Amino acid sequence: MSTIKIGLLGFGTVGTGVVRNFQRNAVTIEKRLGHKIELAKIVDRDATADRGVTLEPGVVTTDVEEVISNPEIDIVIELFGGYEPAKSFILKAIANGKHIVTANKALMAVHGQEIIAAANQQGVSVMFEAAVAGGIPIISAIKENLCSNEFSSILGILNGTCNFILTKMTEDGSDFAPVLDEAQKLGYAEADPTFDVEGVDTAHKIALLSALCFGTTVDFDQVYTEGISKITSMDINFAEQMGYKIKLLAIGKNYGDQIEVRVHPTMIPNSYQLAEVNGVFNAVRLTGDFVGPTLLYGSGAGMDATASAVMGDVMAITRDKISGAQSRVPIMGYCADQIKALPIKAMSEIISHYYLRFTTVDQPGVLAKIAGSLGKYNISIQSMIQPESRNVDTVPIVLMTHAAKEADISSALAEIETLNIISQPTCLIRVEPDL
Repeated sequence: MSTIKIGLLGFGTVGTGVVRNFQRNAVTIEKRLGHKIELAKIVDRDATADRGVTLEPGVVTTDVEEVISNPEIDIVIELFGGYEPAKSFILKAIANGKHIVTANKALMAVHGQEIIAAANQQGVSVMFEAAVAGGIPIISAIKENLCSNEFSSILGILNGTCNFILTKMTEDGSDFAPVLDEAQKLGYAEADPTFDVEGVDTAHKIALLSALCFGTTVDFDQVYTEGISKITSMDINFAEQMGYKIKLLAIGKNYGDQIEVRVHPTMIPNSYQLAEVNGVFNAVRLTGDFVGPTLLYGSGAGMDATASAVMGDVMAITRDKISGAQSRVPIMGYCADQIKALPIKAMSEIISHYYLRFTTVDQPGVLAKIAGSLGKYNISIQSMIQPESRNVDTVPIVLMTHAAKEADISSALAEIETLNIISQPTCLIRVEPDL
């Protein structure tokens, strides 16, 4: 067989990492494949910038057609990111018979069904290990290593920026804003961190993982998404007193006839492994009916970790081509005609435990009024903290509830907020005590 030729769209941080991996480990790659692959063309808006790697003249171009319409290119790696022009380039490459490797979680979460349908029609592969959790091989684990399992849940810490911020807030007792500023100075957060800190990046990833685990399609617009920007050092301190840590948790659960897919700050017990995932690291916890709970942990982002995932996909497709296989593993892990739409449970219907922090006027009978409203909606109190207040006029009351329905919590809080004893909006954080 002739040499497998690769075209790369995007020569930024991850693209540079791919070239570095390709060059540094070329001998290892060939030993593992028993075959040669060649990085034939790289497309970028700036064909002359110094990326710290040496390439043959003419490899870097500004013309995307030299990759997506080049009959010699077998596999296209897309690292532009965003929806457009990445989507149009990928669809044209597929129409030209190219296999696709991408790290574009936003594109796959929102437009993945269209891309996968086009790939299935053309008989080419689309692989996106690098789109979720960087160097952690979570997608291949779901699609191949653990594929005989029925998965009941998937929980993940999937955004290094948020995990760094929450870790620093926990360790230093700092509030959100100064830690975000530090994360930006260290390069862990973007100049505009909205997608990260408001949970959108994590929501893209859990949408993909839930679809892979549960054999369904996930409408991204239905994924409940809440970020960490309202978390305070006070809440982190109270969580610690109760034996919990706060993490931005991605949650997917399978009930057979419906699923949960949601992202929000979550309190998890200190005794659980996910609570010990700190800094910029990621972790994913799968629960299968045969394998039980399994935790995968590692670098969730960065040049080298993401490049490792990209090259793993390139090598998997190359192995298929060498062996004459065609899309040996279905793109979403299930045969296309076996993927069934399952409704996503409305947030109002989920069952959770809840941390509630009320800021109330300092007068007798306050707790009785709050407890009365909670009891009216069948919400029972599991534990309580009522520290001395430093403010002469207000006092915090912190409650942990037993399992309750979200709709009942919302109704109770709406009633409590109308009482003349509440001086500030109530803080609510969901709790997962039984992972």
